[in-house]
Amino acid sequence: MSLSQKIIESWQTNAEQWIATIDNAEIESRKLATNEAIIKTVTSLPVKKVLDVGCGEGWLTRTFRSKGIDAFGVDAIETLIDNAIQKDGSFYFNYDYKQIANSETDLPKPFDAAVINFALIDKEDSEQLITSLPGYLKENGYMIIQTLHPLTVAMSDNYISGWKDGSWNGMKREFVLPYQWYFRTMEDWITLFIEAGFMLEKLYEPLHPQTKKPLSVIFVLRLK
Repeated sequence: MSLSQKIIESWQTNAEQWIATIDNAEIESRKLATNEAIIKTVTSLPVKKVLDVGCGEGWLTRTFRSKGIDAFGVDAIETLIDNAIQKDGSFYFNYDYKQIANSETDLPKPFDAAVINFALIDKEDSEQLITSLPGYLKENGYMIIQTLHPLTVAMSDNYISGWKDGSWNGMKREFVLPYQWYFRTMEDWITLFIEAGFMLEKLYEPLHPQTKKPLSVIFVLRLK
């Protein structure tokens, strides 16, 4: 089984636990800063139609919709998409990143923006996804990505792009099947975006309100 398949297997197995975790707001960093940061970033842009890629059970898509944005969500995990549809209606689609990259979808494109919130975990599938997203966007469309800040890894490990051992440590519920995830340096992130046809318009670094250390990085990118 490939590393990408192991990631999917883990999320399929833990889907119900993840739904409960999000429904009960059990991830401290999200409550402290990162949820509000991605919402504020996207709603500050002149976008009316948004695709939430790797939407999970749909909390961010629902938030955008509540703010008047025509938002749709897509995720590889059927259990999460089923839950999103139950909560909000038929604005959600069950496709994996390879299907999106290969245009094997009926997503209602084009979009003003694609938002990817902590949903870039592997290497090849994520790279293919990002490279394909210009085909889903309007001219001068946006891609907004929030991910783990590279400095978080640099403080405790070698600052080199590559696979890292993951865990579900810190979760309040019983998650199983931890998986490896692919880490990128800031340099490698920017190189990937440029090669996919995007330019960096803004960059934000949400901080922990007490420690003042970065919790994430948000890239605001736009098609050249």
